[in-house]
Amino acid sequence: MSDEREKPGAVTLPSRRRRFWRRLLLVVGVAHLVGFVSSLDAMMSSRTSQGAVAWIVSLNTLPYVAVPAYWVFGRTKFQGYVSARRDENSVLGQALAEKLAELRAHGVSDEHADKHLVGVEQLAKLPFLGSNRVELLIDGEQTFESLFAGIDAAERYLLVQFYIVRADAVGLALQARLIEKARQGVEVFFLYDEIGSYALPSHYLQTLEEAGVRVHRFHSTRGTGNRFQLNFRNHRKIMVADGERAWVGGFNVGDEYLEGHPRIGPWRDTHLMIEGPAALALQLVFLEDWHWATEEIPELPWSPLIPSGHGTPVLILPSGPADRFETASLMIQQAIHAAQERIWISSPYFVPDEGVLAMLKLASLSGVEVKILIPERPDNLLTYFAAYAFLDSLLEAGVEVYRYEGGFLHGKAFLVDEIGAAVGTVNLDNRSFRLNFEVTAMVMDADFAAEVDAMFKADFARARQMQPEEISDKPLWHRVAARAAYLFAPVL
Repeated sequence: MSDEREKPGAVTLPSRRRRFWRRLLLVVGVAHLVGFVSSLDAMMSSRTSQGAVAWIVSLNTLPYVAVPAYWVFGRTKFQGYVSARRDENSVLGQALAEKLAELRAHGVSDEHADKHLVGVEQLAKLPFLGSNRVELLIDGEQTFESLFAGIDAAERYLLVQFYIVRADAVGLALQARLIEKARQGVEVFFLYDEIGSYALPSHYLQTLEEAGVRVHRFHSTRGTGNRFQLNFRNHRKIMVADGERAWVGGFNVGDEYLEGHPRIGPWRDTHLMIEGPAALALQLVFLEDWHWATEEIPELPWSPLIPSGHGTPVLILPSGPADRFETASLMIQQAIHAAQERIWISSPYFVPDEGVLAMLKLASLSGVEVKILIPERPDNLLTYFAAYAFLDSLLEAGVEVYRYEGGFLHGKAFLVDEIGAAVGTVNLDNRSFRLNFEVTAMVMDADFAAEVDAMFKADFARARQMQPEEISDKPLWHRVAARAAYLFAPVL
């Protein structure tokens, strides 16, 4: 009787098992080797010791899950952008140096500069620029009316950049205006974030291109070393018309920003129009982003419009994962430190880092009136629950926390004493502080501060003040959810 196991070339059951275990051990060994190498990268690049320890432990114990997570979510520097910016001999480096030198000529003289703001000027690599006119834009009707009027008035070029663009009624209205300007011979540059605008259909972009609009996406995955860095976003919202007027703030392009959201209600947002030299500072920010997307630097005029009768100092402060320092977090900490009487802050997401959290507590304990305005109805449950991990200690320190009940609060602004205020794209969370490209316009002007004061008071009137027992009386499941959400703070 023949035995199958004795046939030449036959694979016995034990040999198949040995082969299986050898392959399995090889896969496990490679996984742990990759995890170990990745943990070395985490050790050298993580911004905090806690973050480094967390990644090192997880990468070496569960590399099968942790390695993909690390290379998508663990990186803190946008490496390609860093290299392009820091190479002073590159085309971009030389262009930046030239334009910065030209803009510094419009800087506010030392006797008018605030000593508390030297640090943010160093972060921006620019002084406060004088001779500006600013206009505070509250909610969608004012903002889109101003934006569309700026597009219609443009004669030479338009720089348009948004994080989210939708192909709905508002998005189509923007598209139609850009197409009309392009057909009139105006140079139109349109930049959007590839992740924020992932749902934007190709025919929307194709229609713009066919009309002569130069369209590009800000793709964080460009470059061989950046294929997996999906965690970075370009969250900036900028428009510049002819280098004379510029717009910046919280508004994206979509119907909800004008008509409200069916679930969370009217959209409460804030934007800013700037006329003067500071518009060119925003143009410079756009130029950097456009260069990353296209490796081109548009030839644009750099002679600012000087509005008569206006001398408002404005500082444009870009921030992001290509910075040497944690610019956005340091900006907020400096504003809190500068406050002598009050610091009021509005943010749709509130997951501050330890530095900002400590500064808020210290300011309140020192007698500064600290007020935080956040939404009552969230659009993101993870950030909603994560905030509860911080709120109890802030309330205990005397910080006043208000929840806006008039819809969804999306405005990003802060007010310091009676001397100045800021409007921009920065949320009070780790994503804005370390993972997003953001931009803030700081305005040192008592009249503008009074406008922002009135805006905040109107918002506080439609908000309720939180009490400590709100947190202590929460059920156990809520407290557990808050602490669990807090674990995701580094990527929120």
